[in-house]
Amino acid sequence: MAEFKCRLKKYRLLKDLTQEQLAEKVGVRRETIMRLEKAQYNPSLKLAIDISRIVEAPIEEIFIFD
Repeated sequence: MAEFKCRLKKYRLLKDLTQEQLAEKVGVRRETIMRLEKAQYNPSLKLAIDISRIVEAPIEEIFIFD
């Protein structure tokens, strides 16, 4: 089974955003961002696209399935 890795925290910090700020911008709870950063939650395609646009990084750089 593919392993899910997430580099969201790196890109979020590069944009100087808190988990709360990013969550508000993409319309989810802070806990969702926290779970994504811990690779405990697989985002929907829409959420992945929204996050990618906010942090200005390609989806495949943020979310990795090995």
